[in-house]
Order: sequence, then structure tokens, then C-alpha cells
Amino acid sequence: MILNCAIVDDEPLAAELLSSYVEKTTFLKLIGTYNSAITAMKDLRDNPVDIIFLDIQMPEISGIEFAKILPKETRIIFTTAFNQYAIDGYSVNALDYLLKPISYVDFMTAVSKAMDYFSFIRKQETYKKDRFMFVKSEYKLIRVPLDNILYIEGLKDYIRIYLENGAKIMSLMNMKKLEEYLPTPEFMRTHRSYIVHMTKINSVDHFRIVFGEDYLPISDTYKENVLMYLDRHTLN
Repeated sequence: MILNCAIVDDEPLAAELLSSYVEKTTFLKLIGTYNSAITAMKDLRDNPVDIIFLDIQMPEISGIEFAKILPKETRIIFTTAFNQYAIDGYSVNALDYLLKPISYVDFMTAVSKAMDYFSFIRKQETYKKDRFMFVKSEYKLIRVPLDNILYIEGLKDYIRIYLENGAKIMSLMNMKKLEEYLPTPEFMRTHRSYIVHMTKINSVDHFRIVFGEDYLPISDTYKENVLMYLDRHTLN
């Protein structure tokens, strides 16, 4: 996966350094370099990039102000010589904050975080669009439509998928990895041993999710998120 990026910085040397870092990072593609938010505004609003390396202290429009009008799909990595702006940076949902002079190690830490974020988002989008996944079971790849899943049970190094037709599929898989890939909040962790397809719930009895004769516990760790979901769908 290649991430498109842009640099917005009124300091030529800082912009040149960032450009050199992008050039030697194989999963980044530099779309443009701008010396102010004003010059970048039209390009980056009409043609969003994945990442913007954005200076905070700039003339006319600061990086913080510019961040507020950027498309929500663009992630921001702030670059500045002043660490007092860190809190302001995170207030506009910045992905990371780099303090000048920026080393390549710190740069790579930030862009690796960006890569993890976009990998997660695009896998989520794939599942939401395609509505199925393949899992390995008994030396075969089995196609599992997401709409057919009731819940998933974690069994040490294995998972067991319970389907609406009563079928069960065992697969060697990590529960946390599966949780990260399934679309949320449609699929939600309700217990360290269970991921539940929330739209398939028919009843909840004493903080237990009921699927026929199966009662799945809701643990304290996940109770708040589960109750918030249920509250949003409850008529009082």
C-alpha cells in the first residue's frame, strides 16, 4: 500500500528535509510541497492526500487552523519547533507530533503509525463492502459471509464461528486480530472469549446475550461499550 502525502511548511530547509525522508520511504509518495496553508488550500481540499506533514507556526493561517478545514480522511502529522503546541495538535485529532529538528527515526515512527492506521481502515472498508471473509479450517479456505455470523468464541489459539444455520467453523486464529479486522460496532467484543454480531442479538437477560439456548456473558471489561450500544437502540 502506498500513502500519498504532502508537506506544508514555510521553512525551506525543513520542507527539504521532510521531502528527502519521504523519498527514501518506499510506502510514501509525495504529491506536493507548499510554503503556506493558503497555497495548499485548494489542492488539498479538492484532492485529499492520506497524510499531511503540517507546520504549526505559519503566516496568515496557522497549521492548527488549517487542520480544522481539511477533509476528515486526511491524517495530520504536525511538525514544529515548539513543543507547547502538542496539546493543540492533538485537539484536532493529529496522528502524531514531530518536534524539529526531526530525525529519520522519529519520522519513521510517525509514518509507521500512519501505515497501521490506513491498513486497519482499508481492511474495515473491504469487509464492509464485500461482506465476507475467508478462514482456514481443516486445510481448506472457507468463505464466511459476515451476515451469517451470530458470534465467535475464542478457544486459546483457535476460534469457533457460530453461524445462523447452526454450523460451526473452527480455525487457528488470534481473537484480537479478528476483532481488529471485523467492522465495528456491528461486531463487538463482549467478553475476552466472545465477539458478537450485535445486529443478530434478539434478547439480553441479566447481562447475558441470548442466542437460542446459549447465554454469552458480558464481562466488566467490555460492559460499558456494550451497554452504550444497547442504549442507542433501546426505546424507553
